[in-house]
Parts: sequence; C-alpha cells; structure tokens
Amino acid sequence: MSLKPKPPHPLGSCPVCAEPLESGDRFCGACGYDLSAAAPRPDRPTVPIPLPVDWPEAPPRDVQALSTATQHPGDLPGTDSGGEELPVIPVRTDEVPEAPGASVAPEAPDAPASEGDFTLAAPDPRAALQSDTADAGGAGGAGGAGDTAGAGASAGPAPASGATDTRKVCVACRTGRVDADGYCEHCGHAQPRERDHMERELPSVAAVSDRGLRHHRNEDSFAVAAAALPDGSSAALGIVCDGVSSATRPDEASAAAAAAACAALEAALPAGTHPQTAMHEAIVAAADAVNALATPPAGDREHQNAPACTIVGSVVAGGLLIVGWVGDSRAYWVPDDRSVPSARLTEDDSWAAQMVAAGLMTEAQAYADERAHAITGWLGADAYELEPHTAAFKPDRPGVVLVCTDGLWNYAEAAEDMARVLPADASDRPLHAAQVLVGHALDGGGHDNITVALLPFALPPEEAESAA
Repeated sequence: MSLKPKPPHPLGSCPVCAEPLESGDRFCGACGYDLSAAAPRPDRPTVPIPLPVDWPEAPPRDVQALSTATQHPGDLPGTDSGGEELPVIPVRTDEVPEAPGASVAPEAPDAPASEGDFTLAAPDPRAALQSDTADAGGAGGAGGAGDTAGAGASAGPAPASGATDTRKVCVACRTGRVDADGYCEHCGHAQPRERDHMERELPSVAAVSDRGLRHHRNEDSFAVAAAALPDGSSAALGIVCDGVSSATRPDEASAAAAAAACAALEAALPAGTHPQTAMHEAIVAAADAVNALATPPAGDREHQNAPACTIVGSVVAGGLLIVGWVGDSRAYWVPDDRSVPSARLTEDDSWAAQMVAAGLMTEAQAYADERAHAITGWLGADAYELEPHTAAFKPDRPGVVLVCTDGLWNYAEAAEDMARVLPADASDRPLHAAQVLVGHALDGGGHDNITVALLPFALPPEEAESAA
C-alpha cells in the first residue's frame, strides 16, 4: 500500500479555463471563477452492469471538502433495470491451468529477504492440503484462528502406530507432518504463521489471503458471512481490507476494519435494513474501529501516526449486488457467460484516478507515473473526511462478484484480464477459484499481500424462470 499524499482539489481543474486547482482553492487563480458555483452532477438509480461501467455520481456537496466524491445510500431508489441485454463483446476465456495436487510453491526471486521474512516460500494455495480435522465452514466471520489456513499451529505428538495422523501437512514438502514445535519432521522447514495464509469457505462466499513473497507479514484481512433476511432469503457478504504500510500497525487496522464491517452487516441485514444502507453503515463502523486504534500503546513514542487501511465489500441479496469502498481495493463483476463482458465496479481513491478524472492525464500516463498508486482515501484517524462510496447494481444474468486488494489486481488490472484468470467454474467452486487467483499473483511475483473474496450471484427464481 502506498503513502498517503494530500489529495488534489475535488474539481481537479477549473471548469471554465481548465487551470489546475490546488486543495482548498475557492476561486480559480487564472480566471477568478467562483468554484462554489460548479454545478453538482446528478445521481443514478440502480442499474444493470454495462461496459464500461458508468460510475455512480456524487450528490450535492461542499466543494471545499478534501475527500473524494461519494454516493449516499438513500440516493438510490433501487429501480429495476428493465431487463435489457448487456452488450456482447468477445473476450478471451482461456483459463490458468489447475496445478496438480502435489505441486510445490513457486520460489521467491533471488533477492535478500527483509528483516523478519521467512526463508520458506509462501505456500501455493492451489495445491494446499487441508488437515484431516480442518473446519469445513461456519456461520461467518473474519479469517482467523478458526479458519482453514495454510499455517502452522501447535500439533500433538506423533500418533501411535496404526493410529490416524491428524497433524498438519507441511506446506513446503507436502509429505511430512508438523511437530508440536512448528517444524516439519520430514524436511525440517518452519511452518508459516497463521495469518500468512488464511482461507475460509461458506456455501455462498469464499476468501483467501496470503502474505505474498516479499512482505514480512500479512497486512491484509478479510471477513465473510451469510445472513438471513426478514423474508427468509439469505444474503452473502464479503469484506476485504488492506493495511497502509506507511502507517503504524496496519495489520491491526485491516483486521479491526474487516471484523467491524462484517459485524455491522450481520446485525443490519436481518433487521430489514436496505443492503446499500447497511453497507454504508458498515464502512462507518469499520472507520470507527480503526480510529479507536489511533492511541499508541503506553510507552510507544516512536509510532505516533494513526493506523490506516482501505476497505472494499460486497453484499449479494434479493437480486441486488451492492458494493462499498474507500481506497484502492477493488470489486469486479464477472458473468458466468464469458462471452459477455466483465466490468470493474469500483473507482480507485488514488492519485492516478483523480488525475484521469480531472482530465489532466490519460489513463496510460497517470498509471505510468510513480505516484499512480498513492491513495487519496482511507480509513483512519488522520483521514481527511470519511465519505464511503456505495453503489447498487441489478445484474440480469448469473456471475461472480470479486473483491480484492491491489496485491491481486496489480497482476490482472483490467476486467477482461481478471475474467481470463478466474476459472470458469468459479460460481460452483469459489474457494478453488480464489486459490487460483492468489496463485496467479504469486506466480507473477507476489510483491504485495494478496487477498480476494468471491461471492457467486444467482438470479432470483422468478427472474431465472422468465429469462429461460
């Protein structure tokens, strides 16, 4: 995660003379135009997912505010899309071949490990072997101690002859078992920490998080859950957070934000709160949780800057697809029918995105700049102003919602690239698909922490019958 620069003016440039504006300008320095007179842009209702995505526009707001534009949950009436077909644009549908079950994790590049790094390469999630006693799922919650994870843990003594060996399998050699001291009895490798690789699977959502090959710890976190709606139907939700490395305790920030957002959604959705409103409130709850970490531990005078993280989440409920975000973690839509285009559903809070939106650079120019991934929005006590982005969509066909950190999308940035890497059976096997995506990022270099959550989207029965 990049450093946090002071964001540019919300308008980017003067709407009259195109003079670049600086943060806090009330009048254009070139022509004197009153920037407070700039007309706000209209909002959009819930829409089908077209290509390219028409981002939700901002409601009227104070033009002197330093944060990026937002769409509040009450601004979307949730109207039907009208059933119009999406445009058909051929895309590549070839997949990343599935690794055999006994493949070995890719070795890290020949570079000295940073302080605290393991010499053992990160486990290959596509071939991860689960313990005989691994938890097969649960009601919901954040990835953690109770989750299926490719991480070492205390194991019991070697079983007596003839007894079933329930100890974890070594992530390095895939052959030996892990002793109570955390080392493989066969190859001697120390096993990675629990948070280095986490997995969780529920019937309606799955997520995987991995430390990657270069970072000394995993500063990402996620939470997945299922909730019952008042009408008896179910909702799936997935939250992904990326800690800001330049801030203090980014791993704590991401974990606190993911857990708080998930808990807020689990409480709001069964109570009948509209999913988009619930998503907005969940991001606010996540921000409060991160803000609570701002006070440094007693006696810690070295780390005074506030913990910070980004957040992206999705809720699939009642035929709607809801996304919410702050920062540069992203959400993608990939239909099951790969002849139909995929789409990115979020717009980054980043320097590059603001330069493109202001018309000061082309997308190619902005993302080629070394400042491209500097974020302009985040959760944390030193954030300029919290304005969660939320959007609602009503897809007219089944597909998969993918929410991830930049540790993944840096290796598949365009929606068509992400669709090409995502296995064709992602709706039926979301955990396997998430493992493949994490493996793709590891194969690409694994320069950052990698986290992805997949939520299959199915049409409501009545709509599926009419579509048939």
